[in-house]
Amino acid sequence: MCSPILLLSLPPTVRDLEVPPLFRRRFILGGYRSVGQPWQHYMLSLFQMHNETLNVWSPLLAAVVVALRFMMFTLLGGGGVLGFRLQGPEGQGLSIDVSSMPLVLYMFSALTYLSSSAAAHLLQPHSEHAHYSLFFLNNVGGAIYLYCCALALYLYCADPAWTQSMLGKIFLPAAAFLSWTSCSVSCYVKVHSRWMYTFHRKLYSLTVITVISPIAHLLAICSWTSTQVMPLHLLQVVLSLLSAYFFSCSSPECFSPGSFDVLGHSCQLFHVLLSLCMVVQQEALFRDFLWSRPALPRLFGEEHLLLACASILWVTFSCSLTALALRRRVQTRLTTEEA
Repeated sequence: MCSPILLLSLPPTVRDLEVPPLFRRRFILGGYRSVGQPWQHYMLSLFQMHNETLNVWSPLLAAVVVALRFMMFTLLGGGGVLGFRLQGPEGQGLSIDVSSMPLVLYMFSALTYLSSSAAAHLLQPHSEHAHYSLFFLNNVGGAIYLYCCALALYLYCADPAWTQSMLGKIFLPAAAFLSWTSCSVSCYVKVHSRWMYTFHRKLYSLTVITVISPIAHLLAICSWTSTQVMPLHLLQVVLSLLSAYFFSCSSPECFSPGSFDVLGHSCQLFHVLLSLCMVVQQEALFRDFLWSRPALPRLFGEEHLLLACASILWVTFSCSLTALALRRRVQTRLTTEEA
């Protein structure tokens, strides 16, 4: 725990007009941290009340909960160890458990996204370079998480008949394309075009709706109380849609600018709801995984499962390449402006 003296040494938060436009949020008038301070200043601001505090703590706490629950599931719930298992008459050798690999990838993507989100919101006022780089990293992490989430929901939770339908067959390619597009547009809007701000947020909402569509279909054809996991699926759909709503609008701060600067603005509500959604979603995936795991190789085939998992590399590569290209353009522009 940091010293109270160090916390008292932190400068107070400032108004929106005291920070450059890049670091401002619409309808948020106060609670900003001064730009250009040392890294230690922003690390210590983790324990200070400002307009990003909840944006940092909600994914940070969710990451701890998700990691601990996964460890418990792996050790006590029969989940296997990171997608691998011992084999042989005396336990020698190591083989890939293809059925559990999508779950492991989902967990890795969730922890990566939560960590990058917390880091971005905590450290971004350090400089313009840091601001762009951290949020580009956050966008890439978010896109990878969305696709890994789509993959896990498709394989473990979706109705088998739906996966064989036309919609089911185009679901994963569509999820991959939308994840990359959402990441690319988000990075582009940050660098170039504020007028695409609304389009970017609506595109993210469309991606979220696409990702949870297997669960929405399941809820439509099954009784919500038919199994113990169905209420969890219903809750994750509700939390997903609410988080997408608050991401896509500036409510409630648009109705009373300045009243929700430190607590209650839309970005905070988005992060809190998304963090809760990921905790609920993880629990639902664990239960569906244990139920569907034995049948996965028969339903999809091991080659198809491996190919589906490998497709994450395409999403990661595409999003990373886009973010790096735009980051280089930003660095060039900032270097020219500083010269």
